[in-house]
Amino acid sequence: MKKIILLLCLFLPIVGTAQNAKPFVVPELKKWQGANGEFVASGNIVVKHKSLRNVAGLFAEDYKKMFGKTLQIKTGRPKAGDFVFELQKNLPEEAYTIDISNIVRVKATYQKGAYWATRTLLQLSEQKQTQALPCGSIEDEPSYPVRGFMLDCGRKFIPMNYLQKLVKVMAYYKMNTLQVHLNDNGFRQYFENDWMKTQAAFRLESTTFPGLTAKDGSYTKREFSQFQKDAASVFVDIIPEIDVPAHCLAFTQYKPEIGSKEYGMDHLDLDNPETYKFVDALFTEYLEGAEPVFSGKYVNIGTDEYSNRDQRIVEKFRAFTDRYLRLVKRYGKTPSLWGALTHAKGETPVMSDDVVMNVWSTDYSNPQEMKNLGYKLIIMNDGEVYIVPGAGYYYDYLNCEHLYNNWTPSTFQSGKFAPDDKQILGGMFAVWNDHVGNGISVSDIHHRLFPAMQTLSSKLWRGRDTALPYSDFDKKRMDLSEAPGINELGTLRDTLIINDLKPNALLSINGCEQIGYDYTVTLQASCKEEKPGTVLLSSDASTFYLSTPWDGKLGFERDGYRYSFSRAFPTKGEHTLKIEGNNQTTRLYIDGKLTDDLKPQKVHPIFPKNRLKINADSTKQAFLPTVYDTRGYYPMTFFSTLVFPLKNCGDFQSKIHTLKAWQNKK
Repeated sequence: MKKIILLLCLFLPIVGTAQNAKPFVVPELKKWQGANGEFVASGNIVVKHKSLRNVAGLFAEDYKKMFGKTLQIKTGRPKAGDFVFELQKNLPEEAYTIDISNIVRVKATYQKGAYWATRTLLQLSEQKQTQALPCGSIEDEPSYPVRGFMLDCGRKFIPMNYLQKLVKVMAYYKMNTLQVHLNDNGFRQYFENDWMKTQAAFRLESTTFPGLTAKDGSYTKREFSQFQKDAASVFVDIIPEIDVPAHCLAFTQYKPEIGSKEYGMDHLDLDNPETYKFVDALFTEYLEGAEPVFSGKYVNIGTDEYSNRDQRIVEKFRAFTDRYLRLVKRYGKTPSLWGALTHAKGETPVMSDDVVMNVWSTDYSNPQEMKNLGYKLIIMNDGEVYIVPGAGYYYDYLNCEHLYNNWTPSTFQSGKFAPDDKQILGGMFAVWNDHVGNGISVSDIHHRLFPAMQTLSSKLWRGRDTALPYSDFDKKRMDLSEAPGINELGTLRDTLIINDLKPNALLSINGCEQIGYDYTVTLQASCKEEKPGTVLLSSDASTFYLSTPWDGKLGFERDGYRYSFSRAFPTKGEHTLKIEGNNQTTRLYIDGKLTDDLKPQKVHPIFPKNRLKINADSTKQAFLPTVYDTRGYYPMTFFSTLVFPLKNCGDFQSKIHTLKAWQNKK
C-alpha cells in the first residue's frame, strides 16, 4: 500500500507550483497559457513539411548570429530539446502557435506565420543567458495586416546598407511594410528663394532620363530590385514611392518646361502634355518587363499637397491621379497614394477599387469620406506619428507613451472606426527629412525611429488591448536586441577598456562597431605631433581624427559633414582626452577641462558669396550640404552629433596607453 501511495505522489502534479507568467516580447503575445518548467535547446530543428524548411533555416542562421550556437536541421522523430516546425491547417496567413514543453512545436499554415514565430522564439531566447524558454503555449496573430514605416530618402540620402539593416529590425518586431520616399526637395527659402538652386533629388538610377538621378547618393536599379527581394525573404513589403505631381523639383530642374509657372517649380504643370509623357515614361521604366525594378506588390504614386486654389486645376489633378493609379494597376501592382481627395474635391472620378490610401491629414483626406469612396486605408495621422528631426514642428521623437496608451489605426483625429473594419489595413509612422543640410545623421534618424518602431509594433499587432503598463514596456523593451546581428544604436552593455591601443588594429567588440548615445570615451596618451589626416578610430559610419585633413585640429566626419573642435591634439607630453556625446551635442575635454561643446545652433540662409560649404571629400560625395550663417529670417537648427566609431584604428604615432568607453545608464 505504501508503494502505491509513493508512486501516485510521483506522478501527481505538485500542488501550489506556479505556472510561468506571460513572457515579454515585442509585440506582446495575444494569448499565453503558462506551464511549469523550462525548455533547453538540444541543437536540433526537426522540419515536418518541406514548405517550412526555409523558415527553419532562417531561424538557425539568426540563432547562430545571436548566441553563437548551431542548430542542425533534420527530419524524423523529435526528441527532448528539439525545435519542431509543422503545418497546421486553416490558420490565417500571419498566425502561428507555439507549444513549449520538453519540445518546442511551431505550427503555422503559411511561411509568414512560421517566420513571425521564430522572431518570438529569438526574443524569448535572448532574455536568458542559457537561452532557456519558459514552458507554456502561445496563440498569436496580428490585429492589422499592414504594420509599417515610411522613410524620406529624397531630402536626405539614406545608404542602402542602412535600409537593409532597417528591414531586419522591422522584421524582428513583426513590422511588415517599408515605404521608401524616393524623391523630394528642400524648402526654397533656404536657397535664396531660387528654385534652380534649391536642393532636390531623385534617388533611383534612370536610363530613360540620363542625368536625372541625384549625384549626392542614389540606388542602382539592380540593387534596389535586389533590396526588395531580400526584404520579401523576411516578409517585409517594400513600397517604392515616386511622388507626383507636387514635391517634383528634381524632375523640373531636369526638365524645366514641365514645371508649373503658377504654383511653383516643385509642382508639375498639369496643362502641359510633356508632363504626362515624362511621368508615363518614368513609371514605365520601373514597372515594365518580365523582371521589373519595382518587383513588389505595391507602388505609391504620391499625390500629396498639390494646390487646390483653382477648381479647374483640381479637376486636372484628379484626372492625373486617376491616370497613374490605372497605369500602376495595368502592370499588375496594387497602387497606393497619399490622401488628398478631401482637399481636392471635384467631379472627375478617381479610381478607388483595390487602391490603398495613406491617410495623414483630415484637411487633405477625411478618413470617413475616403472609406465611403471605397479606398483601403493606412492610417498615419501626422499630428501623432510624424517625425521631422530637429525641425521644431511635428515630433522630434514620437510621444511613445501616448501612442502606447491611446493610439491604434482605428482611431483618428476626426473619430473612430470599428477595430475589425476590413478597410482599415493598418498604420505607419514616418520620418521626414525636411531641413536639408541640418547636420542630422543616419544614426540620429535611427535613434529617433527605433523606440517608435517598438511601440508601434505593439499597437499594430495587439491593437488597443495592450496588457502591460507602459512603464514596464518601456523598461523591458530596451533589453531586447535591435535584430539578429544588428547594433545600429551602438549599445555597449559593459564598460570597454583597451590597454595599449595599437595603430592600424581592427577592433572586435562583440559586433559593436560604434558606441551610441549617451556615451563617454576617454584616452590617456603619450602625445606626438600627428600629421594632417591622422585617424584615431573609424567605422563604416564615421571617422574621428587626431588631426583633421582640412585644418589639423581634433575633429570628426560623418554623413558628408565635417566638424572641427577648437583645439589641436597636443604635440607632446602625457594628456587625457574625453569625448562625450548624446543626441544633442558632442563635447571635448582635454586634461579635465571642457574645450568645446558642439550644441545645436540656430543658423540662417545667406547669399552665395558668403555661403560656407562643408568640406566633404569630393571623391566620395558630389553634393556638399550648405552651412548657413546667423542672419536672415528662416532659422534652421544645425546638429553636430557623433556616434563614436570603434572599429578601425588609424595610423597614429602617439602611444595610446588606455582607451575607455561606456554608456551612461538611464
